[in-house]
Amino acid sequence: MSYFADAGQILIRFVFGALITLVVLRVLLQMVRANFYNPICQFLYKATNPVLMPLRRVVPSWRNLDVAGVLLAWLLSAIQLALLFALAGVSPKLVGLAVMAVADLIGFVLLLYMALIIVRILLGFFPGNTRHPIVPLVYQLTDPLLRPLQRILPSLGGLDFSPMVAWLLITLARVLLVQPLLDLGTGLARGA
Repeated sequence: MSYFADAGQILIRFVFGALITLVVLRVLLQMVRANFYNPICQFLYKATNPVLMPLRRVVPSWRNLDVAGVLLAWLLSAIQLALLFALAGVSPKLVGLAVMAVADLIGFVLLLYMALIIVRILLGFFPGNTRHPIVPLVYQLTDPLLRPLQRILPSLGGLDFSPMVAWLLITLARVLLVQPLLDLGTGLARGA
């Protein structure tokens, strides 16, 4: 690959990564019913409303899941992959590209949760700093994952091992779910 193609890949991954992050965070924050008046939520809503609101007229939500947001994140992931394939001079089949986009999106959400768990652990070292608007959002996003584990795992001397177990489960999901899906999508994209 040429230097320009490498630079193009970096730009595509950065731009689409930022867009997918905005949409996925909005979907996740809506699922956990985060405080709408939080400034970070306000930013996410203002940034994604121009695209999501028209799409929501066509694709309704299901319970707390913003299906339009999930569809938009998947579409952005598919466009990103198509552009990366185009830079490499490869023309993938659409079915393979669709499966790869699903795997890419699931992998992205799992990676995002790994980062959120690290942030939550770091916030535990500074218990007095709860005024920042990101603190309640991190707890609201990670609680649905960590609370069931906290009920199952015994508390050993006040230490919470649920983030470590969650990290292990996410890593296993990346290996046992995302990678096989990605391999399947790659095979279908090549027509194998």
